Amino acid sequence: MTSPAPFAVALLSGGLDSMVSAAMARESGQRVLALSFDYNQRHRVELAAARRIADALGAERHIVLPMDLSAFGGSALTADIDVPKDGVGTEDGGGIPVTYVPARNTIFLSLALGWAEAAGARDIYIGVNALDYSGYPDCRPEFIAAFEGLAELATKAGVEGDPFRIQAPLQHMTKADIVREGTRLGLDLGLSWSCYDPAPGSLHCGECDSCRLRAKGFDEAGIADPTRYAVKPA
Repeated sequence: MTSPAPFAVALLSGGLDSMVSAAMARESGQRVLALSFDYNQRHRVELAAARRIADALGAERHIVLPMDLSAFGGSALTADIDVPKDGVGTEDGGGIPVTYVPARNTIFLSLALGWAEAAGARDIYIGVNALDYSGYPDCRPEFIAAFEGLAELATKAGVEGDPFRIQAPLQHMTKADIVREGTRLGLDLGLSWSCYDPAPGSLHCGECDSCRLRAKGFDEAGIADPTRYAVKPA
C-alpha cells in the first residue's frame, strides 16, 4: 500500500510568478495547498485569478486568508498613493518603489509556515525572483535563506530535526524564463493577473512596473502575450 504524496504549501497571489511556482510544486509530485491573502490590496482582481489558478492546478485546498494591511498603509498597493507609471525602477531615484508593501513576504511566509506545520507539509513554495523584478528587498536570495533558518528555529518540527524548505524555484530566472517555464508546464498563462492598478473592464493598465515586466517577459520569450492591456506597454 503506497503512502499518499506529501503536501506542499504554495503562496498563490494570482500573478504569473506564483502560478508557475505552484505548478512546479505540483510537478514535483506534491499535493498543493494553495494560500492567498485578501489584504485589502488595490489589485483585488488578482484574488479571482488566484481562485482560477488553484482550480486549474487541482489544489487539494485553497485558503484565501483575510487581513487588512491597509490599516498599516505605507504602500501604493494598500494606501491612497498613486501607482507609478513612469517605467520599471525609475521612481525614488531607482530605489525601492512605493509599490513595496512593508514586510509583505515575511508576513505571508510566516502564515504559510503555520499552515505547513499544521498540515505536515515541509515545502513552502514562493514565486519570488531577483532578476526581472521591482527591487523589493523581500525577493532576494538572502531573505529566503534567512527565513528558512528562522523557520527551523521557530517551529516544533524544526527544533525536532524535521526542518522546512522554502522553495523559490524562480529565484534566478528572468521574466522571459518564467514565461517559457509556464509554457513548458502547459499552463494557461492568461489565467494570471499582474497589474498593480487595474483599468476599467478588467484590463491590465499596461503602464505600471508589473505590466511592463510581464509584457517584456512574453516579448523576450517569443511567446504570444494573452494579456488584455488598456495601454500597450512601452
